[in-house]
Amino acid sequence: MKQKIAYFALVVKDYDAAIAFYTKKLNFDLIEDTVLSDTKRWVLVAPKGSTETSILLAKAADDEQKNRIGNQTGGRVFLFLYTDNFWRDYINMVAEGINFVREPIEEIYGTVAVFEDLYGNQWDLLEPKNK
Repeated sequence: MKQKIAYFALVVKDYDAAIAFYTKKLNFDLIEDTVLSDTKRWVLVAPKGSTETSILLAKAADDEQKNRIGNQTGGRVFLFLYTDNFWRDYINMVAEGINFVREPIEEIYGTVAVFEDLYGNQWDLLEPKNK
């Protein structure tokens, strides 16, 4: 049997602001943007070269969902963006104004730094040692 995670939902305040952040600042690809109703869209983004998993940008629909924006995991690192060139991506992200909350460090598993997305969700930017 073969399974994979195709998408996961990331709760956002606004579709267009989230699309702009992920495609302009993080240089992700916009995979799909389909209008489903007056208030709902199916929006998928993914890192360049990614073929397995995409992020579904899901606009908060009620107060409970709005309360989760930016803190879907209780303040811990939520997402892990692997790269084949840490310093290239780190320098580009800093130039784009991405907020790093933990500076780069060499760990036994690779080079890593923690950044925030536009809502405050924490991500690891990671170049593994054993690619």
